[in-house]
This record gives sequence, C-alpha cells and structure tokens, in this order.
Amino acid sequence: MSSTVNPYRKAAGLIKNRLAWDLDPRSWQARRRLKALGHTHSGEKAVILCNGPSLLKVDFDHLSASGVYTFGLNKINLLYDKTDHRPSAIVSVNRLVIEQNLAFFNETCTPLFVDSKARKLGLNTRTNVHYLHSTSLRGFFAQDISMSLTQGHTVTYVALQVAFHMGFQEVALVGCDHNFSTKGPANKTVIGGESDPNHFDPNYFAGVKWQLPDLFESEMAYFKALQVYEEAGRSLYNCTEGGKLEILP
Repeated sequence: MSSTVNPYRKAAGLIKNRLAWDLDPRSWQARRRLKALGHTHSGEKAVILCNGPSLLKVDFDHLSASGVYTFGLNKINLLYDKTDHRPSAIVSVNRLVIEQNLAFFNETCTPLFVDSKARKLGLNTRTNVHYLHSTSLRGFFAQDISMSLTQGHTVTYVALQVAFHMGFQEVALVGCDHNFSTKGPANKTVIGGESDPNHFDPNYFAGVKWQLPDLFESEMAYFKALQVYEEAGRSLYNCTEGGKLEILP
C-alpha cells in the first residue's frame, strides 16, 4: 500500500475540520473574544512556564514580584503545592491532557486557552475559556489566533502564538528542557510508568496515556516562531537552566 498522502483527501479533511467549528455557534463568540485580546499587551514581557523538570529551578518568588505575565501549560496546577505563584493564563490543546486535567480546568478562574474540541470532552464554556481552532498546516504560525493556529507538536508553540497575538514584545521560555528520558517513535501514545521523569512533577503522566514527543518537528516549529518574532521586531529567548533546546537564543 502506498504511503503517499492524497492531497485531495487532506484538503477535504481540512475543510471538514474548518466547517465543523465554523458551524458551531460558540465559534463566532470565541473568534470575537480572541480578536478583542489582540495587542492588549503590546510592548510588555511574558514568560512561558514549560513542563520540564528544570521548571523547579525557577525562582517563582522573584517571578511573582516582577509582575510579569506568565503562561502556564497543561498540568501547571501540579506546581501549585510547591509555590504561591499562579500563572496569568493557561494553555492546553492536547486531548489526553484536557481529559486528565478536566476537573481542574472546570473549576479554575484562570483564563484558559484550549483547543476547540475541548467542548466535546466535558469542558464547561465560561467567560474565562478561550477556544482555539487548530489546523494541521505544517509550518504555519498564526500572528492572529482568532481564526486558526497550528499546534506544532508542542503546546509551547501554541503559547508562543497566543503571546504574539496579544502583542508581547519579549517572550522567554523557562522549563523547556527539550529532552526526554523515555524513548520511542514520535507521537506514539504510551502509558506512563509509576513515576514520570520527563516533567516537573513525578505524577504528571504517571500511569496514564501520553504521546511521545516529536523533537524534530517541534524544533522546526520553534525556528518558525523565532523567525516570525524577529521579523516583527520582537524577541524570543530560551531562559531554561540546562536543557537541549539550542535553536533559540
């Protein structure tokens, strides 16, 4: 059987995905609310709190005192018993993560940026919930996220698009180790062991399903983000202590 991708079938899938969201009444409200967030933080700085073990090396007291806007990712709430710092917003687009962290997402008042499919997973639509439509277009970076964005094989790439849309001038990553001790085929769904060595909390994916990282594709996404930020006269930094992501300054 040929492994060649049928371009017509792929295009039809993209159109079907687009229409399915556009025909949902919530899509129009989501689009208006995302539009309203555009450039609301122009000229400001933001820090994206990634999920690697090195996140625990961050001085959260200093971060809180600075008043800088922070984006938490996925299960950032597992950090709450270790620090009083709370992110300004949380980004989560992976179906498995949303299902596993649904109880927290349904009770938090923190602004959430989540994939539009989350509405079918039991996420309650509220004023702090911002739905994002994801497209599978490779190499796409949404400077305006009100229509669509690309996940880029890492939730961090989604957060970078959200931050750009909101107008942040300087954006830094912390806890972006870009290194996983668990090996296997990229994007394969596996069951985590008794303890998770790949994230900042040993319970992050312990005993539950998660998808192995695609480090190559995520690096290509980071490089695309860097290009867009620099072309717009903005700055993107990797401030992770240690780690293997060398593509960002």
